[in-house]
Amino acid sequence: MTNSLIDKINFDKNQGLVPVIVQESKSNEVLMLAYANRLAIEKTIKTGFGYYWSRTRNKLWKKGEESGNVQKVFEIKIDCDQDTLIYTVKQKGNACHNNTKTCFQKNLL
Repeated sequence: MTNSLIDKINFDKNQGLVPVIVQESKSNEVLMLAYANRLAIEKTIKTGFGYYWSRTRNKLWKKGEESGNVQKVFEIKIDCDQDTLIYTVKQKGNACHNNTKTCFQKNLL
């Protein structure tokens, strides 16, 4: 995704964020949902690793910077409304901060 494509993203007007669905490249399993601002997306593109914006800590973070459970990003897709992204990744270790493979553990239905 080039800078001109980043310009087409419809970031949230209040916080300048866009939701990012993170999906495992081999299994297509959804691992997590996070948020990114422009800087996080640019850093992801530049480094090839998943960067996000922490709404609770109010700062940029690299997935796995403390745990070592990094995400190598292979593809970034944008939806038809240009307000949601999918990162296709190779996950090292667990994706969830609760030390599970995916953040989606509980069924509601």
